[in-house]
Formats: sequence, structure tokens, C-alpha cells
Amino acid sequence: MVKRIKTPCIGICSTVFGDEVCRGCKRFQHEVIKWNAYSDHEKEQVWKRLESLKVQIMRSKVHIIDISLLKNSLDHYRINHYDQVDPYCWVFDLLKQASETIPDIGKFGVKIIQENFKDLSSLKEAIEEELFVLSEAHYFKYFKYEPHYRA
Repeated sequence: MVKRIKTPCIGICSTVFGDEVCRGCKRFQHEVIKWNAYSDHEKEQVWKRLESLKVQIMRSKVHIIDISLLKNSLDHYRINHYDQVDPYCWVFDLLKQASETIPDIGKFGVKIIQENFKDLSSLKEAIEEELFVLSEAHYFKYFKYEPHYRA
């Protein structure tokens, strides 16, 4: 099992304003609140869910042409990424951190397959919104439900 002790928090927490899914890190409110009390296994399950959703989204929007070029470019430009996850999460991190400053994502070994974005910032915004929507749908399906029974 990969150990990721650090929190997924990015310092933009919307759960303090009543959101049940954080608009920053996309964790559920109860995960944000209880994070420090979670076991390593519980933390890893949260990380795996977030990774799975990111990969699903990124595969629909971009194609990695050259993983070595991507890795080397991320290291060269000091883009924070976690080596132990799917490389599509690296592209997510790249867009999140540098979408405003990258002139050509192709130089990172990545090709955009959905060309309906005017620039990388709009692609990043679409990805962030889709991740939030999927996280929220997951939360409401599995954690926030109303019992459908009659007394």
C-alpha cells in the first residue's frame, strides 16, 4: 500500500461555509473534519477515490503521448506531483498549478483530445467543475441518503 500521510487539502476549504463536499480538495465534510483521526488505511481510501475520479476525467480530456517527457518536464519546472499515482493525475496537477503559464502542453508530452477549450485555464476550470460534480454525486449516492421506508 502506498502511504500518503499528508492531507489532500489545498487551503481552499468550502466546508466551513456549509458545503458537504469541499470545492478545494473535493473531500467530504466528514473527511475534512475527521482527517487527523483517520487511520492510514482510511486516508488511503480517500486518496484512491480522488485519484480514480481524476483519472476518469483526465482520460476523457487529454492523452499522454510521452510519460518520460511528462515526468522530466514536471521535475524540470518543479511542478508538484506524486510519483506513486497514475500519470493522468500528474497532468491534473500540471494544469492545476501551471495552466496560466504553460504556452504549449504538448511540450510536456500531453495532447488535448477535447479541443473545445479556448485555453488551458478553461480546461482546468472544466476539470475542476467536473471533479466537484462527480465528488458531490458520489457523496449523495453513498453517504447522504434519506431512508425510503414507511413507518
